[in-house]
Amino acid sequence: MAFRIALSGLDAASTDLEVTGHNIANASTVGFKESRAEFADIYANSINDVSSSVPGRGVRVTRVAQQFGQGSTEFTSNNLDLAINGEGFYVMRDPGGDQAYTRAGAFSVDRDGFVVNQTGARLQVFPRIGTTGSLFNTGTTTDLNLPVVSGTPQATTNIDTTLNLSSAETVPTVALDPTDPTFTFPPDPQSYNHSTATTIYDSQGTAHTATMFYRKVADNQWNAFTFVDGQNVTVGGNTFADIQFSTSGALATGVGDVDALGNISIDTFNPGGGAADIVGMTFDYSSTTQFGSEFAVNELTQDGFTSGRLSGVDVDGSGVVFARFTNGQSEPLGKIALARFNNTQGLRQIGDTSWAESFSSGDVQLGEAGTSSYGLIQSGALENSNVDLAQQLVNLITAQRNFQANAQVITTADAITQSVINIR
Repeated sequence: MAFRIALSGLDAASTDLEVTGHNIANASTVGFKESRAEFADIYANSINDVSSSVPGRGVRVTRVAQQFGQGSTEFTSNNLDLAINGEGFYVMRDPGGDQAYTRAGAFSVDRDGFVVNQTGARLQVFPRIGTTGSLFNTGTTTDLNLPVVSGTPQATTNIDTTLNLSSAETVPTVALDPTDPTFTFPPDPQSYNHSTATTIYDSQGTAHTATMFYRKVADNQWNAFTFVDGQNVTVGGNTFADIQFSTSGALATGVGDVDALGNISIDTFNPGGGAADIVGMTFDYSSTTQFGSEFAVNELTQDGFTSGRLSGVDVDGSGVVFARFTNGQSEPLGKIALARFNNTQGLRQIGDTSWAESFSSGDVQLGEAGTSSYGLIQSGALENSNVDLAQQLVNLITAQRNFQANAQVITTADAITQSVINIR
């Protein structure tokens, strides 16, 4: 019987060596979680046995327990490298529909624009509700796909124009009249006081240059001439817009061509090239002033844009994935779904640093990063293996000694048996 006891010890020590070797082999595997071999003694007795006199029958491996402690974070230069600081797993789904869970956040983009891991499984996100805003449907998940372009262009409808027109300027002596047959663009610099320009877009996303010339006509009164690609666009049928200021230098609203909100509406015009007419484009002059300081353009922005190509991806701490495009627009694509389980040690290992749900783990619980007990997501970082190499080397020595000791039991039992056989 001593042989069987020693053999069980050898098996247990061998399993311990295998587990330790597996940990050491994966010390540099991203998202890997170390395991440990756990043992229990074996007793074989019957109802008539006296427990105090029953010898043990050896040892057995009760389980190889996974240790889901946090690994260290290593920062990278790839925004699609993601690390979870806290509890949770990424949800992955392969093209066949099988779902797995992982802490390895080294993601890339496949030929179809899907964000995948090294096995080709697709990262799951909560989809955005509608086409605008940042609300997400946490009741379902979908594959994260990066669009190539940002969608249809948007024609300019509003230009936010914040200026200071210097009250110290004098009235120009040269006329500025776009209806004059001898007029050429740009106009004579002596015919206006200041100018500024911005880019606007038509319905097809074609860029056009809008140039504004400001001409003082009297104290506290200015004319604004607007040209798009060198062609004058009118305001109420006139070649210019009448802008007036109070004696304190503030914009006078509801006077001239400025409405009660401080806006000037441009007449409908066609930008050409087959695009639709630009209707109701407004200049917001509500913050424009006329002070004695020099002319200054404090803000000149517009709300139109052309189509753009994907230029980058950002992921914030809550898991919202933003796509950035060359036209300056950004768009939330989804929110990374995180999974947790009541018993993480009950998860079934399936290889490739991934786990599958099991009866022991309990049902999967999906949630958002930064809420409840779910951790935060760090973009441009990876979670390293949680293997402590120093501890594993100590475990290796311990397992080796256990193996040698059990082998010595077999040697001793063999010597005793041989002595019995040699009795004459």
